[in-house]
Amino acid sequence: MIVSIARKELKSMFASPMGWVILALLMFAFGTYYLNGVNNYFEVMSGAIRPAERVGVTQFVGQGVYGLASFIMLFAVPLLSMRLISEERRNQTLPFLFSAPLSIVEIVVGKFVGLVVFLSILIIYIALMLFTLNLWSDIDFGYIIANSIGLFLLLASFSALGLYFSSLTAQPVVAAIFSFISLFVLMILDRFFAGDPSSTMAQLSFMKHFQSFAGGLIDTADIVYFLLFILTFLILTIRRLDADRLRG
Repeated sequence: MIVSIARKELKSMFASPMGWVILALLMFAFGTYYLNGVNNYFEVMSGAIRPAERVGVTQFVGQGVYGLASFIMLFAVPLLSMRLISEERRNQTLPFLFSAPLSIVEIVVGKFVGLVVFLSILIIYIALMLFTLNLWSDIDFGYIIANSIGLFLLLASFSALGLYFSSLTAQPVVAAIFSFISLFVLMILDRFFAGDPSSTMAQLSFMKHFQSFAGGLIDTADIVYFLLFILTFLILTIRRLDADRLRG
């Protein structure tokens, strides 16, 4: 049943003009950044730079594209997640969803998976663009894979938080605003505690845990952080909807 719900959500995103517009704009932005990165690479590497200071084309181009993706998704994910549950609440179709032969867990996980699959299209798109660099240069496949895994975990965390806020209100716009504010704070949280990077609050920052992936490394501690974050907000969403169902 989770697959059925995920498929339904995925179809609704492609049936919505907003889904296509967001997908097209993001693909255009990433493609433009990729082409600019390649052009800049040739310009910079052909200049008066000592060989020891030069970096590989994968890192030179990839760090810009993945950096842009991690930032621009702050705006895209709240727009995509805001309707997942709040639209059901606003249209008063949530009771019908509860009365279906589905558990709350299946409903929440299905909607979450549908959104993550949609966002995965962009991750695959970025990876395929960077793989094309291999046509004329030796590239670091490990760097691309590590960044793709990190971006996937980051966007899955964005989606879990956005889904939770969508479950709290019947107004999609309100859900999007609160999701964006929360995600933005979590992205820059480590900067507020730069003097004490080992503090608990700094450890909650998304960017602190995404940095290792951005550098081409896969740290199990960072994977655990993202998985626990996702699990926490999925559970909170389940408990919220379960309380709604009990209240009738």
